[in-house]
Amino acid sequence: MSLDEAASRLQEQFHIIQRIDFRGEISLELPLELLEQACKFAKEQLGFNFLTDLSSVDNFGDEPRFEVVYELYSLERNIHLRLKARVSEDHLEVPSVTHLWPTANWHEREVYDMMGIRFSGHPDLRRILMWEGYPYYPLRKDFPLEGKSSNTPDVAFSEPAPLAGGPFVTLPSPGHIKDREPRARHAEDQ
Repeated sequence: MSLDEAASRLQEQFHIIQRIDFRGEISLELPLELLEQACKFAKEQLGFNFLTDLSSVDNFGDEPRFEVVYELYSLERNIHLRLKARVSEDHLEVPSVTHLWPTANWHEREVYDMMGIRFSGHPDLRRILMWEGYPYYPLRKDFPLEGKSSNTPDVAFSEPAPLAGGPFVTLPSPGHIKDREPRARHAEDQ
């Protein structure tokens, strides 16, 4: 079975919002409520027996704001497939796929820790990089690069890092990313 045939079988079985074919890769966007079923079908019926990665994207300013991305691989057929689903900021919960691929365990924990997206049915959903009780999600686009104050000086820094005005600091604003990006600011200053 080729990658195109596998994607077509998923399209026949599930409602696909969008299919993107780009540089020999296929990405399928599904409704969130069909994601777990589609993952199970991809593993059991199409032979995608390896979850290489699970990540998230913050589309700050769009609704739904977040997106979860599953990178699937068939070791037998040597083909790669990407499944995506959008997640609303009002309902940050996605079904866990740890029962399908045990490798999803730490990936889901990282997405929870960095973006705040919860995975229902996860066997041990807790922070993996930040300490328990940390109230923020550092990979969200509205999180400042210099960080935020912390009430736990014995665990981590208590003041934001001294990056104010530095070359890598974006400005929090409702504008487009191109207006907040540091190189755009420096071009205006000259």
